Amino acid sequence: MIPAPFDYYRPTDIAGVIALLEKHGDDARVMAGGHSLIPMMKLRMAEVPHLIDLQDVAGLDGISIEGGTIRIGAMATQADLIDHAGLAEAAPILREAALQIADPQVRYMGTLGGNVANGDPGNDMPGLMQCLDAQFTLVGPDGERSVAARDFYEAAYMTERADEEVLTSVSFAAPAGGYAYEKQKRKIGDYATAAAAVQLGKDGAQCTAASIAMTNLSDVPVWSQAAGAALQSTSVDETAIKAAVEAALADIDPTEDNRGPVAFKRHVAGVILTRAIQSAWARA
Repeated sequence: MIPAPFDYYRPTDIAGVIALLEKHGDDARVMAGGHSLIPMMKLRMAEVPHLIDLQDVAGLDGISIEGGTIRIGAMATQADLIDHAGLAEAAPILREAALQIADPQVRYMGTLGGNVANGDPGNDMPGLMQCLDAQFTLVGPDGERSVAARDFYEAAYMTERADEEVLTSVSFAAPAGGYAYEKQKRKIGDYATAAAAVQLGKDGAQCTAASIAMTNLSDVPVWSQAAGAALQSTSVDETAIKAAVEAALADIDPTEDNRGPVAFKRHVAGVILTRAIQSAWARA
């Protein structure tokens, strides 16, 4: 299909972006890579009278690793995340997840910022950012503020970002220990039927820290504090894993769609999470 008519803008700095957002209010949307927004516009699921492209705004695509903190600009693409050697060493789970997003063509254009800011429950990075306890930097008319990824998502396509704000970067502490991002999907390029991000800390034979998040199993990404707690201070044996999976399943609320009925999604979620926990523990 063809989108409804819209005016197109390509500012060269954040001040220009904010000015356009203030001028046009609810009628304006910013676009990063476009792989979330443009399909919705084509299907007439989103009407955007004023489209603001961020491609020419300098300084939004950097990746830095300093003092144990990783900062990634919103316009860094999934391909950038995959190819950055320092990032692959400091946070290998990010590369593992990015490699499972869509296909190479999409990953060359799709951005981290667009993936997390859109509020699409099917996107992979929101759940991963919750797993990593990331902070999102938002810039608007009143300046800059930071919002935790775990507090950012309110409902499908609804977030803490105000209409006049732009998400400019994502930051988090470099994770330690074992990691895994497991995803089940119908075919290459599809959203996940279920996906799980897991980070585990280990001291000797004991789990010292656990963070678990799941994707596309509710109208928002789900960080399950109870699932992580079920693994802490255990040897991550079969009993502990089963308890963690049960806790995570209690926190999700999948709906039936073309990826399957609710019972099937819950089954897949349990299988995927079990695999992710086992893989992360093996790497810890």
